[in-house]
Amino acid sequence: MTRFNTQLVHGLPVGDNTTGAVNPPIYNSSTYAFESVESMPRWDYARSGNPTREFLERQIAQLEHGTRGFAFASGLAAIHATLSIFRPGDRIVVGRNIYGGTYSLFNEYFADRGLLFDAVDTADPEALDAAVSGSGRGSGGADVPPAKAVYFETLTNPLIEVNNVRAISAIAHRYGALSIVDNTFVTPYLQRPLDLGADVVIHSATKYLAGHSEVNAGLVVVLSEDVGRGIYFAQNRFGGVLAPTECNDVRRGIQTLALRMDRQQSNAQSIAEYLLVHPLVRTVHYPGIRADRNRLLAENGLKGFGGVLSFEVVPGVDPAVVLDNLHVFRLAVSLGAVESLAELPCRMTHFELPRAERLKVGITDQLIRLAIGIEDVVDLIEDLGQAFDKAYDALDADALQADADARDIREMAAGLVA
Repeated sequence: MTRFNTQLVHGLPVGDNTTGAVNPPIYNSSTYAFESVESMPRWDYARSGNPTREFLERQIAQLEHGTRGFAFASGLAAIHATLSIFRPGDRIVVGRNIYGGTYSLFNEYFADRGLLFDAVDTADPEALDAAVSGSGRGSGGADVPPAKAVYFETLTNPLIEVNNVRAISAIAHRYGALSIVDNTFVTPYLQRPLDLGADVVIHSATKYLAGHSEVNAGLVVVLSEDVGRGIYFAQNRFGGVLAPTECNDVRRGIQTLALRMDRQQSNAQSIAEYLLVHPLVRTVHYPGIRADRNRLLAENGLKGFGGVLSFEVVPGVDPAVVLDNLHVFRLAVSLGAVESLAELPCRMTHFELPRAERLKVGITDQLIRLAIGIEDVVDLIEDLGQAFDKAYDALDADALQADADARDIREMAAGLVA
């Protein structure tokens, strides 16, 4: 039985050749020859199966401790295939804080095709239980049937809130619902949701798994063969499969996943601590700086909090000035790659959410998200520092003073209460 880091490098052979090649071949063939009319070959047409894709699918299933894996042309294609196993009228409970593209897919595509979505704070067990059970939620007091699934992110995007996979899955199963987890921010290196009770794990493999901003890919891993058959049907019939060359790109990226994530997490921790004491930063969102971080790790079966963090600048500071003056960080969406990226969620990754919805879940207009890479952390901190200097020169002094006065009043009031 090999261990995780060895599995990253070697995967599981598919028995496709006897050449002794160290790396599995890339099969750029759209079709495969039959030995005879009566034969049932393992591969016949590339949409239905391909040896290069099968290697990647077997490897991600091995890493996530699932029964079957599936590779798609993007993370959203993977989510689309997963949601396609449900029928019109089925109700899905969704974490209130999810990626903007997922929000759009659910509310602007699947909702028009009969699926019902209820957003809930998945960190609130009572609210989640009520949402999944459905009892007493209908108009006129009529009961609503239990949800068919709960969909959530292990670490939410972009506020990096920790969801308890074990607790959420237990509530879902209490009412016969599937637990579907987007594990993109964590990867199987930091957590295996299927071991904690989840039924389906989804990755935007574009991010940490591929790790080099050179390929779009999505992966799904299932625990149940029945669920797997439904997702394979969607993969085969919709045809949104990952091409062989891109499968190899993801496989190659996976080989260095642990090495990259160790550096990214270390850099993220240092940057979060730097931001925490910076006078132009109001709030930092990264679990690694919380006093209860060790409890969070233990309770959630996590080995770390990943390399993404976000922060809000104080009123009076224009976040666009900070972002437009970064030089080592690149102004771009996405995350998980070797280079560090910075973006403004309200204008970029989460623009699909109406502003009222964004503010409701805490995604303010002052929020900046950083996806930390493997560069020298001193260079990254110096880059942020010089960008803050430019923002300080351009800040609105009146707004800054008003915010400082408000904080002084709150601190005085807290002292009086104490």
